[in-house]
Amino acid sequence: MTNGHKQFAELEHSHDPAAIAARLNDKRRASYLSDFVYGGIDGAITTFAIVAGVVGASLSSGVILILGLANLLADGFSMAASNYSGTKTVTDNIDRLRLVEQRHVAADPDGEREEVRQILEKKGLSGDALESGVQSITSDQQRWIDFMLVEEYGMPVTKPRPGKAGFATFVAFLLCGSVPLLPYLTETPNPFMVATVITGIVFFLIGAMKSLWATASWWRSGLETFFIGGIAAALAYFVGNALSTYS
Repeated sequence: MTNGHKQFAELEHSHDPAAIAARLNDKRRASYLSDFVYGGIDGAITTFAIVAGVVGASLSSGVILILGLANLLADGFSMAASNYSGTKTVTDNIDRLRLVEQRHVAADPDGEREEVRQILEKKGLSGDALESGVQSITSDQQRWIDFMLVEEYGMPVTKPRPGKAGFATFVAFLLCGSVPLLPYLTETPNPFMVATVITGIVFFLIGAMKSLWATASWWRSGLETFFIGGIAAALAYFVGNALSTYS
């Protein structure tokens, strides 16, 4: 296989005309990966921080389970609700800006066409190509407004769904946050050591998973998340240990 063919084989998708047409015609969908990663990391960190803090304070395993399970439900729901509200703020703003552009197009279409013209000029179009581009974009109001949302306001055309964003965060929080509690639920010998190891693995796996949508290598991304979680856990342990003298 030649170098050119090797490079083609490594491309993320096909550039066959039919494949390109199908990909461009496919309905764009919002991604909830960041919501899942956000919930997963926070769930693992906060629950393990509770475990480490309670162990550092030399309290019983029962306290770990009570506080850990309470954290899973209360903090998990709180994070999901916060992410829902934050995502809804974004979608509401997109709707507001869409209405603004609809009103501007109706009230001053020539001014809005001039905005499109200047945007396309900055992209390198001129002469007949520029005028043809302006005409093509402004001939369809939906396309025109979508163009302005992206180019003037930097907003995505595809809106995320707040409910799905909050749900992804909550599920990830529960799944990853329950890991540090498993050794205490199953009465595993030396549960804190086991919890430390498996939580570290979760941190690493979340980071490695992130690398699928980033430029960093899987091991570098995994180690980065591992160390972030480790620092939070160490702080909780030493704080709990320091406060144990007051118990």
